[in-house]
Amino acid sequence: MPTYLSPGIYMEEVSSGSKPIEGVGTAVAAFVGFASTGPFNEPVLVTNWTQFVGTFGGFVDGSYLAHSVYAYFLNGGGVAYIVRISAGAGDEAGELPSSVGELPPTDGDRVPFTVKAITPGADGDRISIQIEDASEPSDDTFKLIVRSPGREEAFDNVTLSRGPNNVVTKVRAESELITIQETRGATVMPARTTVELTGGAALSATISVAPKDYIGDSADRTGFAGLEAIDDITMLVVPDLMTAFEHDIVDEEGVKGVQLAMIAHCELMANRVAVLDTPRGLNAQQVKAWRNDVTGYDSKYAAMYWPWVKVMDPVQGKSMFMPPSGSIAGIWARNDDTRGVHKAPANEVVRGALSLELQITKGEHDQLNPDGINCLRSFPGQGIRVWGARTLSSDPEWRYLNVRRLFNFVESSILGGTNWVVFEPNDPKLWDSVTRTVTMFLRRVWRDGALFGRTQAEAFFVKCDDENNPPENRDAGILTVEIGIAPVKPAEFVVFRISQFNGGAGVEE
Repeated sequence: MPTYLSPGIYMEEVSSGSKPIEGVGTAVAAFVGFASTGPFNEPVLVTNWTQFVGTFGGFVDGSYLAHSVYAYFLNGGGVAYIVRISAGAGDEAGELPSSVGELPPTDGDRVPFTVKAITPGADGDRISIQIEDASEPSDDTFKLIVRSPGREEAFDNVTLSRGPNNVVTKVRAESELITIQETRGATVMPARTTVELTGGAALSATISVAPKDYIGDSADRTGFAGLEAIDDITMLVVPDLMTAFEHDIVDEEGVKGVQLAMIAHCELMANRVAVLDTPRGLNAQQVKAWRNDVTGYDSKYAAMYWPWVKVMDPVQGKSMFMPPSGSIAGIWARNDDTRGVHKAPANEVVRGALSLELQITKGEHDQLNPDGINCLRSFPGQGIRVWGARTLSSDPEWRYLNVRRLFNFVESSILGGTNWVVFEPNDPKLWDSVTRTVTMFLRRVWRDGALFGRTQAEAFFVKCDDENNPPENRDAGILTVEIGIAPVKPAEFVVFRISQFNGGAGVEE
């Protein structure tokens, strides 16, 4: 209570008791996989493809992480956390070896400089270095040309002497393909020749991981278990699990173990959903058997997508197949931004997809949809679209993905927006304040079209009174608030009933 000791006018700021709840973000993905560079087992926030390349390098032959992150941003994703796990390649740190080449000198046995590919791995073996005469020839100038599939860099009139045109300085500042390691005392001009870089190793040739590397440990902040410390994440994607499976490093039981751990992580956090891939090369009957016989998951915090999509691989300059999870995570983000989390993330175009690994029929889709396998389908004139929005739950209440994600949004928003209630006096005044705060939030959700009902009473209710807060609960320090919402369900099956109509004959008077 304020103290008034002398006559005068006092100003007091009094809370109105109305504390609005802000909706939390619903489109933050977490990717776990292999990269050519970057910190290990440390979640790094990136908001665009350029930031990913700057931290983790570009595309890596044999890995799906970079392609999945690229597809995520291409399809509408905006924020992502990246966790790089060690592939067991190269040195103890897990770095891939880089391709190198030595340019022969014009005279003597000394080598003027050694060229090294910026991106580790086998991609560097596709780089060639050509030395030509400079456009302004002199005794100490030459032209260096760097070529890789679909790309070329030229450095004209460069020299070995110090200055702005020094070849080491210029390449280091401008090249995105190579670096030059200067040899001390090198003054001999390089010969006019072409050298191919060699020595890079493909990820597929050196990969050595176990399921525990993906799963990690929450105490050590490794793997996706380390993501427990980040509350903002709403999607979990592990595309490089299929990399290890394709190279027989992880077997079927290992895949199931990792994906079960993904589901357990999402159920523990209760605010995110696992996006699961199936192996490549399965037909409809085989993917149904994989779903039911091999994996047999039953969770409202997981969704499975099939088949794989064909995209353009910028590294090799040709098409490749990749798991759909990265594209799907981007579509979820795009759907949330344009329509809202209550809209089922289906009937959306998969950007960047050239085709599908398999064109399924309606009869095959009829067998897969009831099992919770969300199929990607190609329609003439409409592109490749996501044609399913189910979780892997057998509970009809949690059948649809948008219902699960809407509840995640509502629960996280209310939890984050009602922290002020803790340790407040548990009396009718607090009950009314909580009821009013939650009601205002749910009213906004209803007006956005996320709840079913023509009136507010049909869409939701909030109950916090002496009936659900009896004396024994209050003595135990418990405040109970009962909330009920009516989520909208997707129109998954649209039925038009058509019959012949005979208007009959009328008699004209």
